[in-house]
Amino acid sequence: MSVEELQARVGDTFGPTAWRTVDQDMVDTFATLSGDRQWIHTDVERAARESPFGTTIAHGNLTLSMIDGFRDELVGLDGFELGVNLGYDRVRFPSPVPVGARVRAVLELAAVSDRGDGWWQVVQRFTVEVEGGTRPACVADSVIRVRPRPDA
Repeated sequence: MSVEELQARVGDTFGPTAWRTVDQDMVDTFATLSGDRQWIHTDVERAARESPFGTTIAHGNLTLSMIDGFRDELVGLDGFELGVNLGYDRVRFPSPVPVGARVRAVLELAAVSDRGDGWWQVVQRFTVEVEGGTRPACVADSVIRVRPRPDA
């Protein structure tokens, strides 16, 4: 998608993505990588006994980290030679993701602006939902910078 096409699609919604299952191996791997080994994420037996959710749950930041894969599925970076993650705004985790649940995302293209030096800033509003849930698991404005291909 070219910059001009992106600008014309501001306000449009893309998705939803395919469902992705969040399993305990994924949560345990994230716990090891992040250093966040809180029992509510990693101790299946204790979570079954003591957690208000009745099971282990994914880290909020694990759910947030899935946005990059969802973006690739929904819009990708075709037409750009490079894209970089600038950060996130308005990140919230309104509901948990129980281990074993399936999640998917919808993206709203919120803004596209010229930042100079050949870079464009793109704001994409993501809503990550849990199958069967009534509230999203994560909402976040992803802010990226992209540089169009010279031949585009």
